[in-house]
Amino acid sequence: MNENQAGDDLRTLRLVIVDDHPVFRQGVRNLFEVEEGVDVIAEGSSGEEALDLVHQLQPDVIVLDINLPNMNGLQVTSRLKASHLNTRVVLLTAYDDREQVLHAMRSGASAYCPKDIEPELLVDIVRRVANGLFVVDNRTFDEEALKLWLDAGVEAATGPYMVDPGEHFVPLSPREMEILQYVTQGKSNKEIAQSLGISHQTVKNHMTSILKKLDVRDRTQAAVYALKRGWVRPSDADPDLKHDW
Repeated sequence: MNENQAGDDLRTLRLVIVDDHPVFRQGVRNLFEVEEGVDVIAEGSSGEEALDLVHQLQPDVIVLDINLPNMNGLQVTSRLKASHLNTRVVLLTAYDDREQVLHAMRSGASAYCPKDIEPELLVDIVRRVANGLFVVDNRTFDEEALKLWLDAGVEAATGPYMVDPGEHFVPLSPREMEILQYVTQGKSNKEIAQSLGISHQTVKNHMTSILKKLDVRDRTQAAVYALKRGWVRPSDADPDLKHDW
């Protein structure tokens, strides 16, 4: 082992945990607080807190729930990626499927884990991520290998004959996610335009982009897609949509 490797092993890993369920959040904190070389420096309960904590403290890793109020984990991850910060994101989810994985990793996550993950495995993944690696399905990738895996995953999900499969599973922009939240509330394009102070045509353009990125046919499917994956809280949704999933 050279001196640089020894220094990396001795350096304390600085960790932030964000989940809006206090019992779960405390359990994750308890798990890491007994780990040698790990310092849980802060915790939060919302997407906005996650962004503030990372900007203020610049931790090595943030363990982040996808299903958060107001701003979900994917939105947080996208914004952190756009900020070019060095903090690595480990996303936790109660809804685990292949499409969700693609959205998460293309948003900028370094790892994607179901919430029923074994505690020891979560610790190991956080350590791997802190060393610059990416983890999905307990498979470890470097940056180049992850890109190949993502490309193969998108093609498998969309089919090999699509003109541009890369158009799908592209992270939704903050505005698109905001519009999608209004859609789950049953609002029309006109109502969304009025609420956001933008034109009706702009909303229509965003909706076209949302449908393409999610690979769904209509706004109802888009809303159900978001609800199922925890991007929007069921309590905030149109009652009629809740029965669809």
